[in-house]
Amino acid sequence: MDHSETFHRNSLRLNDFDYSQIGAYFVTICTKIRQCLFGKIQHDTMQLSPFGRVASAQWQQLPYRFPYLEFGEWVIMPNHIHGILVITGRGEASQDKRSCSPDLLIEDASPLRPNGTTPGSVGAIIQIYKSITSRKISAQAKNLKRSVWQRNYFEHIIRNEREFQAISNYILTNPQNWEKDSEYMG
Repeated sequence: MDHSETFHRNSLRLNDFDYSQIGAYFVTICTKIRQCLFGKIQHDTMQLSPFGRVASAQWQQLPYRFPYLEFGEWVIMPNHIHGILVITGRGEASQDKRSCSPDLLIEDASPLRPNGTTPGSVGAIIQIYKSITSRKISAQAKNLKRSVWQRNYFEHIIRNEREFQAISNYILTNPQNWEKDSEYMG
């Protein structure tokens, strides 16, 4: 039986664009059914929950796993993460974990398949991030009945400095604008 049509996923990515090439990418990763796992906004400031601290710590570890990765602005919100990923070169995930705190890093839960996600791409970075945070959060939360992340993520290729600055400002002010945010679950 041919399941190729049954299990086909619609991609949000641009066809024929190499997401491992040097550039800046704005990403938003949402929790499954927009559950507020990562904390709450109080007085326009994000207060991280224990799961939010896991999400934050693992985000900060990404440049150790991907040495060609730098961050622009980023923020953990109650039910999503916004960040600017800047790919400065090409390469595979780092095997050298000596510079990382051993309690923050775990082995990659889902290694990249030969015909799957392109190593070193935005997709690979998000895949590994979601996998590791899911495992760490699940280990802490014995009663978590659903997965942590929604299936996909939003990405936007940042094309110029003006866009970079506008997106950076959006990320920085996101906690102050939480009640107006499309991800707000009141």
